[in-house]
Amino acid sequence: MTRVVVGDRVERRSLTSIQGRTFTVPANDRIVHLQFRRFAGCPVCNLHLHSIAGRLDELSRAGILEVAFFHSSPEVMREFQGDLPFDAISDPGRVGYREFGVERITWRTAWRALAPHTWATAFRSLWWTQRRRGLSGAVGEGENVLGLPAEFLIASDGTVLAAHYGRSVDDHWSVDEILSLVRSVPLALEP
Repeated sequence: MTRVVVGDRVERRSLTSIQGRTFTVPANDRIVHLQFRRFAGCPVCNLHLHSIAGRLDELSRAGILEVAFFHSSPEVMREFQGDLPFDAISDPGRVGYREFGVERITWRTAWRALAPHTWATAFRSLWWTQRRRGLSGAVGEGENVLGLPAEFLIASDGTVLAAHYGRSVDDHWSVDEILSLVRSVPLALEP
C-alpha cells in the first residue's frame, strides 16, 4: 500500500458527511485536517475527536477545516459522531483508506498498537466512553478493531503539507501540534 507523503497532490473530490453536508476536499479557502480513524465506537478515537471539538473555534480561526473518516456505516457513526461540530465521513469500503495508504493492524504490527505506552490512553478513553455511552455496542456490524490512525494537512491546491501515520492506536496529532504545523506552512494559506 503506497503512503501519501509531503508534496503529493490530492485530487479534488466531493464528500458527503453523515450529517448530510456536501463539501470538497481540498477546500477552496482552507487547509484540511483529514483524519482517518478506526471504528466508530473506538474509545481512543472518540476521546481525541472530542478534544478537537472542544477547540474547534481555535482551529477554524487558523483556517483549518476538520474532516474525520471512519470505516463504519453512517448509522453506526451517527450514534458516536453525530454530535461532532465538524464533518465525519462514512467509508465502510475503505476507499479513502486505501487511497491514502492507511493500513490495518496486522499480527506483525499488533505489538505496536497495544504497546504499554498506549495503555493509559486506552483506560482513560474507556472510562470516558463508559461515562458518555456505556461500553456495549462499541464495535458495530461489519467493523473490526484492526486499524491505525493517520492524518494529513492538505492545502487548498491539494498539496499535502504534512502527513502522519500512527504507529499505535493513540498516535495522533494533538490540537497544539496541528496548530503548530499550520503556522509552520504560512504560504499554504495564500491563494
